[in-house]
Amino acid sequence: MRFGIFIYDGVEPIDLATFGVLSMARRIAPQIEVCTIAPKAGIVRLSSGLDVIAQFGIDDAPGCDIVIVTGGPGWEDQTRSPATLAYIRRVHASGRIASVCTGAMILAASGVLDDGEATTKRSVVPPEVSPLARMRAMYPRIDAREAAIVHSGAVVTGGGVSLCIDTTLHILADMLGEQLAGETARILEYRRAREANSNAKAFLAG
Repeated sequence: MRFGIFIYDGVEPIDLATFGVLSMARRIAPQIEVCTIAPKAGIVRLSSGLDVIAQFGIDDAPGCDIVIVTGGPGWEDQTRSPATLAYIRRVHASGRIASVCTGAMILAASGVLDDGEATTKRSVVPPEVSPLARMRAMYPRIDAREAAIVHSGAVVTGGGVSLCIDTTLHILADMLGEQLAGETARILEYRRAREANSNAKAFLAG
């Protein structure tokens, strides 16, 4: 089973915890494969200057069982990229797609969230406007929810920053079973945080 992680210049480094969760899950389920995909293969400069290497560009990306779109300050540029938006639509048309943090704003711009429920990052540093509020204002066809995770059909959107961990665990539970997700949370030493988050009001919607 192949998981693709879509990155781009300006991704918030903490969103790469998505990769970290999947890396730990592979210790239990070695059939999991993970690849990084960007607008172009090669060096991608994340927010605050961290450089990572994307294995594939969108033109040569392999087929994935799901692609997870990361978030960060670079999301606005990606919403104006016809190539990125076309790639998102192709992935959605052929299978599953997900987002963490402001990656949902890229999904929103592509149209794949229209007529469904979604969430995105809520907490910001003033005077920045909450991405969730921007989603509501910019994309009225989306039912933007105050939730940590929204699972709507073949699309999963996660809330801001550290919730990328919970979102990835939710995806693992959905695709490979709760036992795998629970064991992954255990070896991440994240079980207490996951339980606390899942017990919070409006944790999961859709």
